[in-house]
Amino acid sequence: MTNTMNSPETEVAVSISVDGQAVSVPEGSTILDACTAAGIDTPTICYGPNLTPVNACRVCVVELEGSRTLVPSCSREVEPDMVVQTDSDRVKHSRKMVLEFLGSGVDLSQADDLNAWSEHYGADPNRYGPDAETMNEPVKIEDDLYIRDYDKCVLCYKCVSACGDDAQHTFAISMTGRGFGARIATEFDGVLPDSACVYCGNCVAVCPTNALQFKTEFDLRQAANWRPEDQSVTTTICSYCGVGCNLELHTQDERIVKVTSPDDHSVTWGNLCIKGRFGWQYVHGDSDGD
Repeated sequence: MTNTMNSPETEVAVSISVDGQAVSVPEGSTILDACTAAGIDTPTICYGPNLTPVNACRVCVVELEGSRTLVPSCSREVEPDMVVQTDSDRVKHSRKMVLEFLGSGVDLSQADDLNAWSEHYGADPNRYGPDAETMNEPVKIEDDLYIRDYDKCVLCYKCVSACGDDAQHTFAISMTGRGFGARIATEFDGVLPDSACVYCGNCVAVCPTNALQFKTEFDLRQAANWRPEDQSVTTTICSYCGVGCNLELHTQDERIVKVTSPDDHSVTWGNLCIKGRFGWQYVHGDSDGD
């Protein structure tokens, strides 16, 4: 008798067609996974490799043969013999419209990826005119760690996911309001120091538009001294405990300006605690009398 108790399960592959190219991916993969395997770059906003898809932005939609509507590639699982088009006129028009709507009501000046895709699809938010409604709110600065700029928020929900089930399980923030009153807020819209926020900064890490950003970065931008082209990134291990979280130290003028963590690291998956994300000032050794 053959003992199958400890034998590894056989991985089932699913074959589909993407832009005329045959692609095989493991069962349970998404259309977006298949596009990536085929070498096709697909725009995403609300998707994150370490987050559960929420289908909020619809910029990753593709045309699926037999489907009446365009489908979100980030969450639709592959099925045998699917025929997918990622660059049809219908897909390009839909993506262009999404990017134009966002750009007409939100400040995307610091959303480099979105701006690149807007240029790719020829999106022109200005065609909606100067009267297009925006949030038009001052930046919220409530501490020295990070800021909130609602004028840049596209309501992608990634910060809510990172604060909730996908990472921190703090549930300090959620979606509230409707229409132009919709926003990401703390309970009863209270200030961050009085909320359940533990300042892990995982919400900052996943924000695609810089609506959430390090206070150090914000201050440098305000002083017109934020220079990504002069920055270097060094990977190291967090020194605070024995978990082994990987840190990416972003430095400019020989000073740390912010800290991130790799999305594909098996310990952190892009997430950190308050010490790893914000507790690096001691490295500078500044003597200021404190």
